[in-house]
Amino acid sequence: MGRELSYMPAHRSAVQWAAQLAAGVVDATDAIEQTLAAVDACDDPAIFTLTTPERARAAARAASARQQDGCSLGWLDGVPAAWKDLFDLSGLPTTAGSRLLADAQPAAADAAIVTRLEAAGMVSIGRVNMTEFAFSGIGLNPHYGTPVNPHGHRRVPGGSSSGSGVAVARGLVPVSIGTDTSGSVRIPAAFNGIVGYKTSGGRWPMQGAYPLSHTLDTLGVLCLSVLDVVLVDAAARGLAVPDLRRGSVRDLRLIVPTNVVFDECEPAVIQNFETALTRLENAGAYIERRALPALDEILALNTQHGPIVNAEAYALHRDRVEGDAAARMDRRVASRIRLAAATPLTAYIAIMEARRRLVAETAAMLAEGWLVAYPTVAHVAPSIDALEADDDLFVRTNMKTLRNTLLGNFLDWCGISIPNGSDAQGMPTGFLLSGGPGRDDHLLAAALTAEGIIRGAAG
Repeated sequence: MGRELSYMPAHRSAVQWAAQLAAGVVDATDAIEQTLAAVDACDDPAIFTLTTPERARAAARAASARQQDGCSLGWLDGVPAAWKDLFDLSGLPTTAGSRLLADAQPAAADAAIVTRLEAAGMVSIGRVNMTEFAFSGIGLNPHYGTPVNPHGHRRVPGGSSSGSGVAVARGLVPVSIGTDTSGSVRIPAAFNGIVGYKTSGGRWPMQGAYPLSHTLDTLGVLCLSVLDVVLVDAAARGLAVPDLRRGSVRDLRLIVPTNVVFDECEPAVIQNFETALTRLENAGAYIERRALPALDEILALNTQHGPIVNAEAYALHRDRVEGDAAARMDRRVASRIRLAAATPLTAYIAIMEARRRLVAETAAMLAEGWLVAYPTVAHVAPSIDALEADDDLFVRTNMKTLRNTLLGNFLDWCGISIPNGSDAQGMPTGFLLSGGPGRDDHLLAAALTAEGIIRGAAG
């Protein structure tokens, strides 16, 4: 097959990749070579922490052979993917964005999610950067560099799945798999103008993913469209084809909270959200605005007892942050983890008991098909330079960045961030749809229905 026919343009969604491969317009081996070359030539070396070219080429050759034999594994066969730097890849140390783990024992096996997606034919290109130990919504990393938001003005990528967001937004790969403990998939999706889906607990296998909080950790995907999410979600659950379908916008029932989530929101964030909401309502969606007291209670519980993620991160990293290793960590990460040192066990038990109650109460509220809608983040991506220069500003900005998304993690909601416009400087904003625990199918079907309306002119 000639090289001219085999050219694969950048910024193709997974579905568009699949269509090109299936039509024979491009060969999988050529497409993966172009992907590896684009990563190598990229002017931002902080996006990927490593590439796996031999692994990728072997997978591409297998996909190409299946393509030529007419026995494709499905929609994702031959489509490239990148992995957040906390997923085990056999034979490599799992560094989790930290220099402390650079010499760790190599993983004996791939993470379960890697195995699932490669079984569907996806081609692993390599690992992408992240906040050290996944502990920030901003995305700075002093060890491997900070990926720069492609929308300009030296803005942050969002975290902790920082490289995932930038790799997809720049068209280096159509899919990147991340984790989301307090917003780490949905925040970089919103900041980079792409789609980010966080599963509810237990939907995708967690084995082989370096933990931050055993209670709150979930997996997710960053990509260019909701249909891409649906295909990846099916493969991640071991399904050959998705088992959900697009619904009617007239069946959408959305709760818009009137408390917490709009506090201190930038004007463009509110305007873009309200514009998308009006389009949905005009198309037939039912919108109900009301206070959700659980949201206020979550923030009050975090203030009173300390966040669950802090306590569990301290239990995991105590020896590091209280020892000599702390000097080799990101100072912002080490200091934030140490904040939980004084948290008594009684406080941890109290907030865990309150979480069980609130998860049950809000799950019952959403059981009749309701979804919750509000801005993904209260502001657009802030300046890298300003946050690197001022740790107090970093702490305040990080708390504000995480506020809206962490509510869903606390309540074990699934959530998907969809681009819904930009501010006057061209920085993207995100529209967050969330569903109750285990209601992922309902959420994704609704997102398929609503995506084009939410995007509007920004689509």
